[in-house]
Amino acid sequence: MASTLEKFIHSLDPRALPRVLQIQSGIYFQGSIYEMFGNECCLSTGEVIKVIGFKINKLIASICDNNEVSRFSAKVELPLNFPGLYKVVADKTPYVSIEEITRKVSIGPTRFGHPCFYSPEDIKLSNLTIKHGEQITINSVEEVNGTMAVNCGVVRNNQSHSFNLPLSQEGKFYECEDDQIYTLKEIAEWKIPKCRNRIVKLSSALHTWDSSNPLPENFDGCLILTPVYEVQAVMKFRKDIVHILSDLDVEVKDITDCYDISSFLQPLSLEDVFERTSKEFPMVAEIMEGPSGSQKPYNLLYTGKEIVIYKKYQATRVLASEIRSDSPKRHFLIPMSYKGKFKRRPREFPTAYDLEIAKSEKEQLHVVATKAFDAPHKELFSVSVGDQFLVQQCQTSEVLYEGRKKVIDILACEQILSNTYKKVFLPMYMEGGFVEVIHDKKQYQLSEICKEFRLPFNVKVSVRDLSVEEDVLAAMPGLQFEEEITDSYLLISSTSSPVESWEIPVYRLNMSVHLLSKDAQTVVPPATKTTLEEISEEQYYMVRRYENQTLHPPPRPPKKPTTLAPKPVFAVPKQGASHVPQAPKNFCVDTTKKLCSNQAADVSELQVSCQSDSVHRENEKDMTGKATLVETSVVKGPTNDALEKCEAEKEEEEEHDYEYVDESIIENIRKVFQDTTIRNKHALSEGRR
Repeated sequence: MASTLEKFIHSLDPRALPRVLQIQSGIYFQGSIYEMFGNECCLSTGEVIKVIGFKINKLIASICDNNEVSRFSAKVELPLNFPGLYKVVADKTPYVSIEEITRKVSIGPTRFGHPCFYSPEDIKLSNLTIKHGEQITINSVEEVNGTMAVNCGVVRNNQSHSFNLPLSQEGKFYECEDDQIYTLKEIAEWKIPKCRNRIVKLSSALHTWDSSNPLPENFDGCLILTPVYEVQAVMKFRKDIVHILSDLDVEVKDITDCYDISSFLQPLSLEDVFERTSKEFPMVAEIMEGPSGSQKPYNLLYTGKEIVIYKKYQATRVLASEIRSDSPKRHFLIPMSYKGKFKRRPREFPTAYDLEIAKSEKEQLHVVATKAFDAPHKELFSVSVGDQFLVQQCQTSEVLYEGRKKVIDILACEQILSNTYKKVFLPMYMEGGFVEVIHDKKQYQLSEICKEFRLPFNVKVSVRDLSVEEDVLAAMPGLQFEEEITDSYLLISSTSSPVESWEIPVYRLNMSVHLLSKDAQTVVPPATKTTLEEISEEQYYMVRRYENQTLHPPPRPPKKPTTLAPKPVFAVPKQGASHVPQAPKNFCVDTTKKLCSNQAADVSELQVSCQSDSVHRENEKDMTGKATLVETSVVKGPTNDALEKCEAEKEEEEEHDYEYVDESIIENIRKVFQDTTIRNKHALSEGRR
């Protein structure tokens, strides 16, 4: 039975791919040349194509009132990167079975892929009864004792209960209200069910508006979104992949069951190639659709080129980001074969808690304070700008807080004085700022840094890698090595000139090939060329998300007390000056020139001088170790009061309770679309506090 291409794709289950379609009728009745994304194809009556994939290309939006399309509303096209954050309106039409939900709703491993439903009636299971109206979260689809089922969960009394529902389970299942906000791209990928439209409400208004914006100015209503799919297909006598939009006026008929599907070329993604067994390598393939990009080797991987794929494997990369205060930052994946050398650069630490995390057994952490802090108790140390410390260890101590004894964490440090070291204690909740003092002049290989130091770690390229045609890392003012990741790669070379081989990432390169029935001329790959892979902001957060799934999150820093009891008593060791023979000599940095040169200057100028990059610059200058003591008396004198005054003016904006927000990957991707709006909202809410 014939249907429009749009209707067929809207109802097509991706699990049923590939499908063979025959063109029945439409505007291409006599045959016509159609160009889409640079590919020309002739769709004529009787033409046979094999659909191998489809994805949402754009959205058609209609303004709606009371969840209905307005009679006078014009339809507008919205690209997936259209700015704004949206809330999903729950669909009032129920699903009649669990099988229908799995067929029409996206279910996956991320939080976007965990849809929630409720039933108006109780669902009685063997060991559990799901009450009517109770929120059911679907986590995954799996086989249980030979029967396909969905793994679900309900939360009762803050405890999660897991259970399975077979796909044959019938009833009425309504979508639950969703209080999260999403970008249009996230909605397109996860929140538009098959064969249904999706109503969304603009949650965060656009921060800019101009006449080119298809939506009305100051619009904050609801939109009905209808997806338009991009269909990837293979034609009978072509060696490339064609792209067709689903809203073309073409009628098609599904003839998969009565057609020899093997007569088409079989396009394989890099993921498909990677799933082949190791015994099948090496293999010769022809590129059907090459990746975009001008850097090697991507510019060599064009449509029609023959390549040898030698093997598949897992390889280690170091995820590095450019150090800069403004955004966007550039991100790189550096292979362990990188032959350049690095020198250390100072790290910055916003809290005492970060000092505890960063300290290591290899060397003592030496820092300079860049922000003043007044301790709430006399037993703790008040920090002034320019104070220098050697970080020791975290200790626990009892405090009498509101009449009760409470154990708190404090950070033991040694303050560097003229000829002595004074033992001091900093509260772990301390709002401060510290810059590391580097005494290490050694140049390190990448593998040495990963072996000897704890990431994240700040460096700068001191010797570029001469084997790389353009070492972009050498031009960076500074890099932060964030973490080591393990990723999947294929080793390839050209069949025509196999003088060097390249590693290509499996999951970040959009490329399709088909295998050729001929053997590789050489089984041993040529020398592998080092490739510095620069990744986009979105790829960066995706890499971090998948890498961090297996890691436990770090413990939260302790909270700053919100109210102070009258003079709580800390059971801490008595502070005093002590000589520490094992401490390194000449650890002090000569910041006197910057911190003390403007004693008679305006207080605000001194504050800016102290808390900007002055200390940082002096740290870089004083790499020889010939350091003199900072004259902290200048800072601790009248300047300290001025600093307090300046800090008080900022208190409303900077105050928080140190419950750090989880920097998940999706939240950061969301910032790419509307970072300014989110920051403004945050600043407003902080100001109201």
